[in-house]
Amino acid sequence: MTDDIHYPLGDNPDDVKTPNGTKLSDITLEKIVSGDIGGEELVIAPETLEKQAQIAENAGRPQLAQNFRRAAELTAVPDDRILEIYNALRPSGADKQTLHDIADELETEYGAELNAKHVREAVEVYEQRKLF
Repeated sequence: MTDDIHYPLGDNPDDVKTPNGTKLSDITLEKIVSGDIGGEELVIAPETLEKQAQIAENAGRPQLAQNFRRAAELTAVPDDRILEIYNALRPSGADKQTLHDIADELETEYGAELNAKHVREAVEVYEQRKLF
């Protein structure tokens, strides 16, 4: 854990970067309007979410830190697939095997181990509550 990370991260915009490495301080409305900075630069990087997780841990908020880490993993998953997974996780949204397949996919294709664990825990809860 790093003690030199402070909230809010935006107070140090040179320390926050997009997935392509553009510093937050380099993103301006003018550059966006002119097309110098495109939409792909206006997404959060997993490293930024990890910094947020560290801040949450330092503040004694481990559950929030875990949420930031799960979000960091999901930056690798295409948006349309996230929506499909979200819908599958609704009670009666998918059967047990489909959810296990989703967990395996998250783990093997995207390295999203925390999210895979979360889906497997959902399967256990759905079984206990007889939602399958």
